[in-house]
Amino acid sequence: MANVNRFKMSQERYDALKKELDYLQTDGVKENAEQIKEARGFGDLSENSEYDEAKSEQAKLYTRIAELQVLIDNAEIVDNIDHDAPKDTVTLSSSVTVRDEDGFEERYTIVGSQEANPREGKISDDSPVGRALIGHRAGDSVSVDAPAGSFRFEILSVEN
Repeated sequence: MANVNRFKMSQERYDALKKELDYLQTDGVKENAEQIKEARGFGDLSENSEYDEAKSEQAKLYTRIAELQVLIDNAEIVDNIDHDAPKDTVTLSSSVTVRDEDGFEERYTIVGSQEANPREGKISDDSPVGRALIGHRAGDSVSVDAPAGSFRFEILSVEN
């Protein structure tokens, strides 16, 4: 059997994906079918831009449904707390304040890949920075090997 990727996520993210999937499979499909039916009423399908648009939306809808199904089927719900790790150790769901070599401070929350949003300071535990921070404590200096090059952080604080 092929090696299946697991997608780490919180229960909240899993529930949100399930809710979106349920909506798309019920109301989304019905709304799209109605759009297609209405567009067919505009006449010749070969020159009907409304019909083309509705069919394009249908393809996007079914693609998203398939994506959600894969995520849900392969979800790994993670407990936000690593109970075996010391309280001041960076783990999944930790909020970490770091300072780079130029003195710039940044705060990150370590999350699963499906919840990552760098604009909100949420970085994946699979990202170069996330991988480098996991397991370290406040006061540690961490080296990060990223596609843009290597750099160092000092961990100023860890909140779990």
